Amino acid sequence: MGSAKTALLLTTAYNFEERHMDYICMKPVIDTRENKNVIRSRIGIERECLWIYATTNLYELALELYRKNGRLVDWFLIDEAQFLSATQVDQLSRIVDDFGSNVICYGLRTDFQSHLFEGSRRLFEIADTIDEIKSTCNCGHKTIINARIDSSGNIVEEGAQVEIGGNDRYVAVCRKCWRNKRIEQAKRSVLPFEFDDDCATLEVCAERGSAE
Repeated sequence: MGSAKTALLLTTAYNFEERHMDYICMKPVIDTRENKNVIRSRIGIERECLWIYATTNLYELALELYRKNGRLVDWFLIDEAQFLSATQVDQLSRIVDDFGSNVICYGLRTDFQSHLFEGSRRLFEIADTIDEIKSTCNCGHKTIINARIDSSGNIVEEGAQVEIGGNDRYVAVCRKCWRNKRIEQAKRSVLPFEFDDDCATLEVCAERGSAE
């Protein structure tokens, strides 16, 4: 969360569209924040997508699209891939191996308790490549956990693994802030000498020369 992974997916889709490449966007229907089948980034951009249900066989879906359109889909872009089942991840791998299509999955690694999601675990086990999209904790360190917070902004540790929410329920933090159950603010680095803030000015003096 906070790493702009959905925005990256949508940007990738836009680039594919500009180049007339055949692609399809998909996401698990468990993400119920939208009332229609769209992938939407927090910065406001969106694109239509196909919903993936718990019972969806992605391999059979790819075959169905081939029979319907008479061609294979070149690229499958999957948002919120952590909510896929291990079986569905295996189906995606078969799409790559059998059809020669490409699959890019975007999602979270771990839940609010630092445990791997089922879909994420299987992706880590069999994916050809894994690219980390980094984001920064308020304290300045790299975030690794999406902490769940209550209405007062306190980090909570108990609850169901899946609870859909946005900035009102989750905040990306580093391991230290998560372990200490507090979100620290970045501090100004201490200079190795005394410094008077009242004199913190930058002046540029230049003498205008003359040409003869």
